[in-house]
Amino acid sequence: MAKLNGTIVFITGASSGIGKACALAFAGEGARLLLAARRLSRLEEIKPKLLESGAPDVHNFALDVRDRGAVESAIAALPADWRAIEILVNNAGLSRGLEKLYQGNPDDWDEMIDTNVKGLLYVTRAVVPGMVNRGRGHVISLGSTAGEISYPNGAVYCGTKAAERAINDGLRQDVLGTPVRVTTVDPGMVETDFSLVRFHGDADRAAKVYQGVTPLTPEDVADAIVWSATRPAHVNIARIGMTSVDQANSLLFNRKPQ
Repeated sequence: MAKLNGTIVFITGASSGIGKACALAFAGEGARLLLAARRLSRLEEIKPKLLESGAPDVHNFALDVRDRGAVESAIAALPADWRAIEILVNNAGLSRGLEKLYQGNPDDWDEMIDTNVKGLLYVTRAVVPGMVNRGRGHVISLGSTAGEISYPNGAVYCGTKAAERAINDGLRQDVLGTPVRVTTVDPGMVETDFSLVRFHGDADRAAKVYQGVTPLTPEDVADAIVWSATRPAHVNIARIGMTSVDQANSLLFNRKPQ
């Protein structure tokens, strides 16, 4: 029997990568899926597969988490039968550029900070009060091994993920005394469009990131997220750090000859 039958799961950045894998994994648990992304068409494309995979219902809407007004309006305007969000997966995030800090592009910095930090805050602020009032809820945010150890040329991205880690820990303290759970899942290298986005569409440069290593898959990360969400109600998984066996941390990799 599916563990999350009828549970409303809200996933940001759900149109691809880890977000899409999470949607499919939660569908398999019988969850009702509330999905947001900037590309609504991509969400609509995967909706039939989600229903086939076990989701009893799927509600999609376009959202750019960087826009505080849009976040507040979208959550306030949800249909009545979609408002009782029980699991929030703060997945929307990205990296832009890989340069020394003193040579970086401030536009890239703004996009990362606005998405990875401010977007996380806006969505959490809009959703968590309802969880506290209902006495039920779980916030799961996507962090990174980059939030624990910075790496060369990635100072700003690493800084945003360090902020996610601190925000996650602070939120867990702030909801102490309520039944709301708070988790961060911090993967290392995952093969998605992450590097393609980082390098502004340079496919050759992006492909080199994964050469000689076996990275995690989006499904690996989604599995950990669903696992954390399906523990007994009194169990809070504070943090999951995960890498493939070819990675020790954000700095050390076992790259095999090609």
